[in-house]
Amino acid sequence: MDGFGWAMAILAAISVGISKGGLPMASSLSVPLLAGVMNPVAAAGLLLPVYIISDVFGLIAYRRVFEPRVLKIMIPAAALGVGFGWATASVVPERAVTALVGGIGVVFALNALIRPHLGMAREAKVAPGVFWGVLTGFTSFVSHSGGPPFQAYTIPLGLPRTVFAGTSTILFAWVNAIKLVPYAALGQLNFSSLELALKLAPFAAVAVWAGVRLVRVIPHETFYKIVTWALLAISLKLLWDVIF
Repeated sequence: MDGFGWAMAILAAISVGISKGGLPMASSLSVPLLAGVMNPVAAAGLLLPVYIISDVFGLIAYRRVFEPRVLKIMIPAAALGVGFGWATASVVPERAVTALVGGIGVVFALNALIRPHLGMAREAKVAPGVFWGVLTGFTSFVSHSGGPPFQAYTIPLGLPRTVFAGTSTILFAWVNAIKLVPYAALGQLNFSSLELALKLAPFAAVAVWAGVRLVRVIPHETFYKIVTWALLAISLKLLWDVIF
């Protein structure tokens, strides 16, 4: 990997770390950053160990701050989504999944911006949680892009920003852990990628604590505005990639 490739890999690792620090939208930048210097499938396989290493630091930071009801609903649903992604890996085009994620993100973000009452606290209902949880696991398996479906379910709940961050960190730590077996079975993990992931891990680890700090200092309303606008920007980027 040349100097430019290393720079993109480090930026991707930093985006992963920041997402584990409590700003989940940042992780959606990781695969696109690496896709410019390697095959997107290889990029997803390379980043999975970086995600898992970062998860450890994120879990330490948010081990006492999360919403248990959301996790009880979404953890089993996300597992089903990962299983569905594994079962359909050879037949579902990645472009179709990217378009789906981008479309969901755009619609939801625009709706949230037009109807700001979506930020008011609501009850975490089971049926929507199962739907968005399955979609979160599926899209996370295919391209590490589970953030938009997760946010579509959790932003309307109006969770305190640290609880939102902790819930996201714990859920995706679970999703990333169970993705290891199917990724290995599909040949997307190898010793060379693990070696590179270990070299990138320190950058991700430092970024985790930076993300934690940002979450704690950003006001509640500002936090959700940032999340919503970032969701819109990332979703538009995904649709742009599919079209062009």
